[in-house]
Amino acid sequence: MTFGFAPSSAASLSTSATSANRMLEPAEWAAAGIPLLRNPREVVSGLHARHHPQPATAVVAVLDPDDRLRASASFIRRPAPADGWMFRNVLLAQLRRVIPHDLRRRTPVRTAVLLYCREGDGSWTEEDGAWMWGLRDACTLHGLRCGAYITLTRDGWQVLGEGRGGRRPNATSSREPFATSEAPPPLPRTGGAASEILRRAAAR
Repeated sequence: MTFGFAPSSAASLSTSATSANRMLEPAEWAAAGIPLLRNPREVVSGLHARHHPQPATAVVAVLDPDDRLRASASFIRRPAPADGWMFRNVLLAQLRRVIPHDLRRRTPVRTAVLLYCREGDGSWTEEDGAWMWGLRDACTLHGLRCGAYITLTRDGWQVLGEGRGGRRPNATSSREPFATSEAPPPLPRTGGAASEILRRAAAR
């Protein structure tokens, strides 16, 4: 998926001025009432295990009211100026591809979160601000709650605006098993009438 085009120099000045308004500063993001993740480490680990993002990879995911993963998609961010409107469009296209919209609901019940793997440290950048703007707008257009924005760098992961993070996984981590939300069902208990029935069936 390709972002942007090559405008004239005059158009570039106009575009950059407009793009500056399509990003959210950390204070604006903090004031937006973004719901906190119950277990951010589990969400990050699960998305990392599923998509194994490398730098310049974005992972958008939809969580149910219990923070269980319902759908996710990953894609590469093409080299182009950071623009929240373009980010909004690509996020909305990915959401439409993996899960039906919730526009008929009065109140959103599912939440979209965005994990972006990039170079540098975990502190806020203008590119992060453009992703935040794009995520918020894409959620509105798809009938979802806007959830956490998470950066993944060589230093680890960071939920921007919350001050929560960790060292693993990070941008250089190898693929790990799925998180507990993806774990297989527990093995049946041994002993009792059920075990006796299974033993007799196996003996036939």
